[in-house]
Amino acid sequence: MNETVRVTKIFVFDMAHALYGYDGPCKNIHGHTYKLSVTLKGTPVKDNSNPKAGMVIDFSILKQIVQEKIIKQFDHALVLNNDSPHKLLDKALTQQFEKIIYLDVQPTCENLLLHFKNQLVSHFTDKIKLVFLKLEETPSSYSEWFVDDN
Repeated sequence: MNETVRVTKIFVFDMAHALYGYDGPCKNIHGHTYKLSVTLKGTPVKDNSNPKAGMVIDFSILKQIVQEKIIKQFDHALVLNNDSPHKLLDKALTQQFEKIIYLDVQPTCENLLLHFKNQLVSHFTDKIKLVFLKLEETPSSYSEWFVDDN
């Protein structure tokens, strides 16, 4: 019997952002320690001669994918809305800071989560499927994406 299992790996990174046009304090540049949970679904390898026997995916492979597609880019970065006037300061900012990212959307927790999903989904198949992401912006505020909702 092939039973389906979900596996999750959690990644922690620090990032700053500003919400252009927002009517509260988050319009100012500020930072968070984010926690990203990545959940995959699949069937553990049954072949005992396979070094990955018993695994849906080797956690080190999942770590490598997420590190390359998200963490390396966003850890300790400043993320801004491409339509914001911050873009006018780009030359001065990039002379002082190494990692400034402009997104075509407001860098809210929800939009960041969807951006991360888009970066990851093509790296998995129907056999090992990306099914859930959770991005915690603070200990009490987070957004979630479920494949079954879409």
